[in-house]
Amino acid sequence: MFHQMKGHKMMTLKKGIHVIYDLLLFISLAIVYFTEAVVLMLIPRRYRAKSIKGEIALITGGGSGIGKLIAIKFAKLGAHVIVWDINKNGLAEVAEQIKKIGGKCWTYCCDIGDKEAVYHTAKTIQIEIGNVSLLVNNAGYVYGKTFMELPDCEIEQTFKVNILSHYWITKSFLKDMIKNNHGHIVTIASVAGLLGIYKCTDYSATKFAAIGCHESLFTELKMHGYEGIHMTLVCPYLINTGMFKGVKPRLIPMLEPEYVAEEVIAGVLANEKLIILPNILRYLLPFITAYYQ
Repeated sequence: MFHQMKGHKMMTLKKGIHVIYDLLLFISLAIVYFTEAVVLMLIPRRYRAKSIKGEIALITGGGSGIGKLIAIKFAKLGAHVIVWDINKNGLAEVAEQIKKIGGKCWTYCCDIGDKEAVYHTAKTIQIEIGNVSLLVNNAGYVYGKTFMELPDCEIEQTFKVNILSHYWITKSFLKDMIKNNHGHIVTIASVAGLLGIYKCTDYSATKFAAIGCHESLFTELKMHGYEGIHMTLVCPYLINTGMFKGVKPRLIPMLEPEYVAEEVIAGVLANEKLIILPNILRYLLPFITAYYQ
């Protein structure tokens, strides 16, 4: 009986030590990341810009919209660009534009909502081109109807493209990033993932999920010591690409694609962890959230 009580006390003590250790680790990391964020905020982006020359960059949904602009801008900076899309005409156009500026570009018609298609195309890329070290999960889908007007098939499609594909795509290339402790993952989420938007119950839900996935993966990589793998979360307001035809913004006008693409590029080059566009929303969101409470 005495030995059982002693063993129980020892187990309780060990659990207490683990709790204290985890708490101290959390507080230490919070202080480090907060200090880092403050210091980086004081240093202009142009002094923090890294080179992506020679990096193999993959952009999903790169046949149009901000994905296309990001692909072209990456190519101008010397990255070897791979574009995925289901729009064959869009793929041909972006490849032509990149080749005109002397850049390197490969295009693949891939339905990212199809897990097997993703894994097959990813394997083909690794064999034909090499290891992707700069991944931009950009492709998105929205139906733009109220909750009761959303067909079940459209809800499923939104989830396949906007969040489930992030798992298949990132898993395909993260292994090599981990092996080399080098890489950069960009998640194009949305302000709709921070605050629900009218006629976007499917879209907002997937963007909330994308943010959660991104932040959890960021924590995992940091906890395991992969400091060479950077992650950037982008949360723009609605973008004027024709994607949100059924949605009428009430707060501010839709953002222009060129502005968003430039901000994404600048943020990636500076290894920024979070980009909210426009920047003023960083300060307005707490008040908007409070309105619904």
